[in-house]
Amino acid sequence: MQLTLPPLRALQAFESFGRLGSVTAAAKELGVTPGAISQQIKILENQLKMPLIMKDGRRASLSPAARSYHELVSAGFGKLHQAQHLLSQHVADLDVQISGLPTLLLKWLNPRLHRFETAQGAASIRLEATHVEPDPQFLNHMFRLTYGAASEAFPHVRALFHDVCFPVCSPDFLARNPAASDPATLGTVPWIDIDWGPGFASVPRLGDWMTAQDLPPLRTKPVSVHSLSSLALEAAAAGQGVALAQASFASMDLKLGRLVRLSEQSVKMPEPYFICWAPLLLENEVSRNFLNWILTEARNL
Repeated sequence: MQLTLPPLRALQAFESFGRLGSVTAAAKELGVTPGAISQQIKILENQLKMPLIMKDGRRASLSPAARSYHELVSAGFGKLHQAQHLLSQHVADLDVQISGLPTLLLKWLNPRLHRFETAQGAASIRLEATHVEPDPQFLNHMFRLTYGAASEAFPHVRALFHDVCFPVCSPDFLARNPAASDPATLGTVPWIDIDWGPGFASVPRLGDWMTAQDLPPLRTKPVSVHSLSSLALEAAAAGQGVALAQASFASMDLKLGRLVRLSEQSVKMPEPYFICWAPLLLENEVSRNFLNWILTEARNL
């Protein structure tokens, strides 16, 4: 029995509603009225012969049965968006396209990129910061900078560096909280946590650093928890507390005096950072030059 695919407009309305959580937000994103979103979702429900939306008073959400369906539909639209980006980048005739983890691009690559631009001369570079790993087939058109086991999905991989972590805070925070300067009392001051999510449970946090140094455990809850290391470092630089910083991410802030290192003792990240690519990418001379340059930069850390 051949199944007929639902209308693309209905799937698009359903995907947007499930991702954004409201009819109004989906309507705004797609440039239509809320009534049009509701109508398209109703069309989809009629074709699938199942309810997709639950209502609790004035609040609407996906039904349990619709959630797994939405995940697959959303993944499909994600591939469509990637393909559109790929085409747009090709039309723009960019020399180097780089997809990477947000903090890795912001705090490690970006402060160094001017050196490549100076050596290369005129070159058009696109940086796309995302936690979502691209489909390996797209790496014929872009590099991917990522961490750990995620690199194993890609055809060509080279390790960049293996980072270490240590506690940091702002000079102003240290002046207000002198106990932060003594590892024995560090656990008594306000601190900032970094949580990459359940897939990265082995990545060290400030409590792990304390344990590794045989220090007393942290005695308070964190003042804030961030999923991005860069946000945690900005919170630390703003004087909110102590954060466990990766050396590669904190180097520029330490150099500028926005952060100070509180101990020479460090803990190692479980896995290295990697650069990934596919064979056809290196047919581009500027891409070959970029790969050689970034590997040299990583060796010189």
